[in-house]
This record gives sequence, structure tokens and C-alpha cells, in this order.
Amino acid sequence: MMDEGDFRVGDVLSVACPFTVTRVEQGVTWDHVAVRWPWWEIDGDNEFAHWNGIVALGVGGSGHAAPEVEAELFRTDPPPEQLKAGDVCRVRVGVPPTVVHVTAVDHHDPPLETAWLPHPTQTVTVLRRGLSYREFPDGSHLDGSGYTIHPGDGIPFTFELLMRPYASFQVGDEVADIIGRAWRFDGPWDWTAFDGEPAGAGPAWPLVLLTRAGKPCSVEDAEAAAASTASGSHQETVRDWMGLTEASPTP
Repeated sequence: MMDEGDFRVGDVLSVACPFTVTRVEQGVTWDHVAVRWPWWEIDGDNEFAHWNGIVALGVGGSGHAAPEVEAELFRTDPPPEQLKAGDVCRVRVGVPPTVVHVTAVDHHDPPLETAWLPHPTQTVTVLRRGLSYREFPDGSHLDGSGYTIHPGDGIPFTFELLMRPYASFQVGDEVADIIGRAWRFDGPWDWTAFDGEPAGAGPAWPLVLLTRAGKPCSVEDAEAAAASTASGSHQETVRDWMGLTEASPTP
């Protein structure tokens, strides 16, 4: 299992949360079911935001679900169509093992000011298998912008890392590829060629790590980077990632 602080954009994860007994509140609509949240406490000292202890979960299956419904990870047992307000004891909420990929990681120092406790110190945005993130100039999205998780906020998530593309590289690394092009690595799908030409098919493996954090890299880091790209290719990495996620890489 992963350390809760160890997430990177591009990671492919299996995420789960044990099903926990709760109660249905306010009935069930065509796209949401409201449940008493079993893991957070109300922050009674927050002067600017108030929370009643209820969370509305997206309900799929309509065929025309909103993005937040499509992205929803939590499920109820039994399913929403069998529930009504006041149901308790037999109702559970949780996340069955679900494959997701990480689209953003944000750290919060100080923690976010939320109406519940504990206050989040990290936000990890993910999309379920089969959903891709695209942002257009007008601000619209294809398949939604993702589902936010706050590791360490009291919800007993477990995370299994299935794939981390370019695990031996760090954001800001400068590398040279086998055909002599120099690149900056800002994420597995975010490579900038220093020659100003389009990235095209991406860097040609194997890769040589030149600098890290603006300084010449250590021998150990250089050896790890070279070993990780000694076989295969950028295109093969993309194909493997797409096979796990059934999605397109983030532009």
C-alpha cells in the first residue's frame, strides 16, 4: 500500500474504502443520495462555513449523468434505488476497489479551512477508469475535471500503486535523449524540448539525466534514470498507461 503523502500526477491507483454503516437523509433524487457522513466531525468553531454532517453522493445510471456523478467513487449498499430517507443499519457507504488516475496533487500549509474536521492538508484529484481530462479555452471539460480526495482527513482510504510512469524522474529534471534533443520534465505527459520544436512523439529512449533541482545530478540518480529507460519507449509507456486507465493522457 502507498504512503498517504506519496502521490504524483500520472499515477494509476486502485483506491478503496471499507463500507461503513450510515443513514440516508433527505431522500434520494435522480442524481444524488444524501447520507450521514460517518468519518468527519463538524467544525463548530468555523465562523465562515457550516456543515450539517450530510454528504450528497452522485448517483449514476441515468445515462446523462453530470460530471460530478460520473466521477463519484463512493457507493451505497444496497444501491440508491432501494433506499429511502431514514434507512439505517442495513445501509453502508464505501468505495469498492476502483482504478483511478491522478490528474493533480496539491498540498495545503496551513490546512484548508473546511467546515469539517480534520482539516485537509492535501488534495489529490483523480478520474475513474474510462474518463479523460480535457480543458478547452472556454473553460469546459470533457468527462469532468476529476474527483477530489483528501488523504489523511479521517476517511479510511487505502491506495495501491498500479503504475507510476517515469518514476525515476522529478519535476524540473533536465534530460538528453538518444538522438541528442534536450528536454525538461514537468510530468509524464508534459515534456518541453529546449530546441523549441514541437514535442512530437516525445523523448527518444534511453534518456540521460543532466540536472536535478537546477544542479548537476548525482551518479546514483543518473544511473536510476538510465536504467529505467534502457528498454521500451515513451510511446510504449503511454500505451501501457492507457491500457490500465482506458483514458487519454493529460495534455
